[in-house]
Amino acid sequence: MSYEPLHADALQNLGASHHESGRLQQAEDCYRRALELAPQRPEVHYNLSLLALARGDYDSGWEAFEWRWKGAENSRRHQRQFAQPQWGGEDIAGKSILLHAEQGLGDTLQFVRYAPLVAKRGARVLLECQAPLTRLLQSMPGIDTVITAGEALPPFDWHCPLMSLPRGFRTRLDTVPADIPYLVPDALLVEQWKRRLSAEGPFKVGLVWAGSPRRFSVMLRLIDQRRSLHLKQLAPLARCAGASFVSLQLGEAAQQLAESPPGLALRDYSSQITDFSDTAALVANLDLVISVDTSVAHLAGAMGKPVWLLSRYDACWRWLEEREDSPWYPSLKIFRQSQPGAWPSVIDRVAARLANLLGARSRFSETAAACDSLQGRLD
Repeated sequence: MSYEPLHADALQNLGASHHESGRLQQAEDCYRRALELAPQRPEVHYNLSLLALARGDYDSGWEAFEWRWKGAENSRRHQRQFAQPQWGGEDIAGKSILLHAEQGLGDTLQFVRYAPLVAKRGARVLLECQAPLTRLLQSMPGIDTVITAGEALPPFDWHCPLMSLPRGFRTRLDTVPADIPYLVPDALLVEQWKRRLSAEGPFKVGLVWAGSPRRFSVMLRLIDQRRSLHLKQLAPLARCAGASFVSLQLGEAAQQLAESPPGLALRDYSSQITDFSDTAALVANLDLVISVDTSVAHLAGAMGKPVWLLSRYDACWRWLEEREDSPWYPSLKIFRQSQPGAWPSVIDRVAARLANLLGARSRFSETAAACDSLQGRLD
C-alpha cells in the first residue's frame, strides 16, 4: 500500500467526504489542494461552486456552477447542444429565447421565477419543461409558449438552461428575485379541490416524507436516502390536536400510508392528482405544508404558502448554511438535522412548533368568540 498525500483524486474524494459530513472548510481545503495538482478537474470546480453557493457567495458560485456540465461524475447532466448561443446577460430585446429545464422538478419550479424577468428584457420567452409541470406553467406571466420536453422546438434566437439564469442576471444574495407568489393555480381547480377538502378540519396540513429514490444514479440515490423519511417517523405529529393531515406524497413511499402511525390519520387524494396543476390547487386549500426537500416544498414556497422544510444535515446548497429562513421563499422555514441522520429531534421540534401554533389559534378563536358574545350583549 502506498501513501500519496498529493493525489488529486484522493484529495477530491476526501473533500467530498468532508462535504457530506458538514465539515465545509476542510472540504474546501481539500478541493483547492486538488486544483493545485489538476487545475482543470471539473468535479472539483463544481464541488467548490456548491460550497460557494451554500455560503451565499453568489458572485463566484454561479460562475463556477457552469462546471456542472463537465466531467464523468456530472455525466447525468446532459448539456444541450444548440446552434444558437447560450444567454449570459446580453441584450436580447426583440429576440426569442428558449429556457429549458435541466434537472429535477424542484429545480424547474425554483428557477422558472426568472422567466418574467427575461420577458422584461424585451425577449419572447419559450419554456421547455417536464410534462408534469406543463399545465401549471402555461398560465405563468411572461411565458409566450410552453413546450413539453420531447416535443419539437419552435425557432428561437438564444437559449439558456434554467439554472444558468441567476448567472445571467448576476444574482446576489440580496437581489434574489422573490416576488411571491409567482405560481398561481387555476381558480376553477382551486374551487374543485376546496369542495373535495370540505370535510377536513379547520387547519389542514399537507405532508411529504420522501423523495424519489432515483436509482439511475448511485450518488442521487444516496442523497435521497439521507433526505427521505419513513411515514412512521412522523408519529409525533399525532400529538398535535386540531390538525387535519393530508398526504401530498406520491410514488413508492405513498404505499406507507397503509401503515400510518397510530393516531396520525392522513387523507389520501393521490388518485385525483394528475399533475402539478392539481397539486397546486390542493396546496392552495391547505394552511401549512410540511415536507422533506422535494418539489412540493418548492411549489408551496413559490405559491407563498407556509412551508416547513425538513432538511438533512448535509443540506442542499440552495438552503444556505445555518439559516432557518430562505431568501428564495419568504414563507419557508427550515428545520435542520443537528447531526447526520438525526431525524427524531427534527420531528419533535416540528411537532412542538405545530402544537404551539394550533394552541395559539385556539386561544385566538376563543377570545374572538368571547368578544363577539360581549358585543352582542352590548348591542
